[in-house]
Amino acid sequence: MEQAILWAAGGTGFTFLMTALGAALVFFFRREMSEGVQRVFLGFAAGVMIAASVWSLLIPAMEEAEAMGLPGALPAAGGLVLGVAFLMVLDGLMPHLHVGAKAPEGRPSSWKRTTLLVLAVTMHNIPEGMAVGLSFARSAQHTGDAALWPAALALAVGIGIQNFPEGAAISLPLRREGLPARRAFLYGAASGVVEPIFGVLAVLVAGAAAPLMPWLLSFAAGAMLYVVVEELIPEAHLGEHSHSGTLGTLAGFLVMMVLDTALG
Repeated sequence: MEQAILWAAGGTGFTFLMTALGAALVFFFRREMSEGVQRVFLGFAAGVMIAASVWSLLIPAMEEAEAMGLPGALPAAGGLVLGVAFLMVLDGLMPHLHVGAKAPEGRPSSWKRTTLLVLAVTMHNIPEGMAVGLSFARSAQHTGDAALWPAALALAVGIGIQNFPEGAAISLPLRREGLPARRAFLYGAASGVVEPIFGVLAVLVAGAAAPLMPWLLSFAAGAMLYVVVEELIPEAHLGEHSHSGTLGTLAGFLVMMVLDTALG
């Protein structure tokens, strides 16, 4: 358990660091990213998360369930639905504002636009932290399978890569809102803090209730897929014949698939 916690903390610490590095772009660019670049980055993030949900979460969830003598599709489907429901409820309750949107979502709030912008990204970083933490927890539960540790590492690397543009996507708009560069950076970096927190929490829960591992893996997959369908794909304007966003999605999917299959 201690080893899994350390690995999860290290893996999610890396994803947080990548978010901070992306947010640091605010010191070099005063303006927001161009629409074309933003489409590529958002599409890339969507592709990474789709591939991670399939190869790193749903397929392992089915394998874990079958090893326990259960139908593989049952916990995979059930956990996915619960993950989607969790994010839907969180979306409805938590006040937040997406980049480019005019009106905030969630419950009415008097919070500042900057706070609402940060909350939007922070909220959707939760399943990413869970995914990395659970991947390392699964590796710790199967110490005889040496391939699971590289697979968990591959997931952390993939999530970290797509966190880089996410950090920039929050800090640059905050700078445009009038915040000093230092504060915009801090807010952008802070949006990734939930990943180490929920990564370690996921390890603790999985360690205390090992039979729930298939459900937890698919839960994280469902939450990630909700973010992709609800936020990333619309923000990348993939429904408007955006070749840049579409190619970004395919590139992200390819990178994550190669990372997972090559290392795992």
